[in-house]
Amino acid sequence: MSHACRFGIEEEYFLSDAASRGSVRKVSPKFIAAVQEAFPEEVQREMLQSQIEVATPVCETMGEARRSLAALRTGLASLGLEHGMLLLACGTHPSAVWSRQRATDIARYDQLMRDLQMLGRRNQLCGMHIHVEVPDEDERIRLMGRIMPYLPLILALSTSSPFWQGQRTGLMGYRLSAYAELPRTGLPELFDSPAGYRAYVETLVSAGAIKDASYIWWAVRPSDKHPTLELRVADSCTRLSDTLAIAALYRCLVHHLLCNPHVNAELPAAARAIASENMWRAQRYGIHGGLISPESRSMRTVPDLLDELIDQLSGDAATLGCSDDLAACREIVAMGTSADMQLGVFEEARGRGGQAAGLAAVVDWLATETRADGVTWSREREPRLLGAA
Repeated sequence: MSHACRFGIEEEYFLSDAASRGSVRKVSPKFIAAVQEAFPEEVQREMLQSQIEVATPVCETMGEARRSLAALRTGLASLGLEHGMLLLACGTHPSAVWSRQRATDIARYDQLMRDLQMLGRRNQLCGMHIHVEVPDEDERIRLMGRIMPYLPLILALSTSSPFWQGQRTGLMGYRLSAYAELPRTGLPELFDSPAGYRAYVETLVSAGAIKDASYIWWAVRPSDKHPTLELRVADSCTRLSDTLAIAALYRCLVHHLLCNPHVNAELPAAARAIASENMWRAQRYGIHGGLISPESRSMRTVPDLLDELIDQLSGDAATLGCSDDLAACREIVAMGTSADMQLGVFEEARGRGGQAAGLAAVVDWLATETRADGVTWSREREPRLLGAA
């Protein structure tokens, strides 16, 4: 079988005050107007004013996605600086306080805030979503379960949320722990058939619990708007190269499962429980802790599992033209994830200037790495970048 596996990538970013390094409470209408003029189709507001989301067009090659995201990151970062803000790609803001956030005044978000109450205001979290085209709806639903065992590995590679409310959490990926407060999150159920999934959605909609399937926020789900299987498990990746590597991995996995319908076709009931345990391990340890292998009933290291998986997907990567981006997943393991880098920056700066200095240094590092254009952000450059502010 041949599958084009066209795809798109959505990234959520924080808007951070360039002077205080905390998150902004209210975004200037002039900034929003400038963004809408520069990117009329690619950028949208998020539930909190301190966040913004971008989306690539439908892509057929990794090069298309790279060019789109590089332009979006660089353009938004530059516009942000003109309005006194830094653009940060990470799962949680290092120092922002959720109780100080303001909601975005949009009808859908107003309704969500009424429903979720404090949980909505605490949802100061940014993820990366990857859509891969799977034209057949039944196939998308089946793939949702079949791809579940791979989600912890993807999460481990993407971890970028070691801080919460100005404190080290002890986790490499805290974002999903906070996100789990919301209903209809986490791993999807192992439905016995596409009809079972549709019956679940139809029951919730008919009962008035949700408006449509877009209110189901699982780690992977059939998209309600597009003919795609949407990955939602990953933290927002700070480095563009990490985003593209994980997108290539996910795209190759979808292609592989489509071309090999026997793989994970009959997952036992325990598979979801084991995947859930591995999700915790990925959150806690990132790439440094082992993941449980149900086949060997042993703990496997992330580098070993990744090497094995990349070898399995080599043919798919060649077919899709993304071998180099898939191989770049190994660089994440070799260099460390964003969470590793954030913690290293924090400890070094804290040793020189204390907790506040450590958090500020992390924000500066995130701003530099998010830009994707080689420009280094530092406090010393602020007057020139921001004008006379």
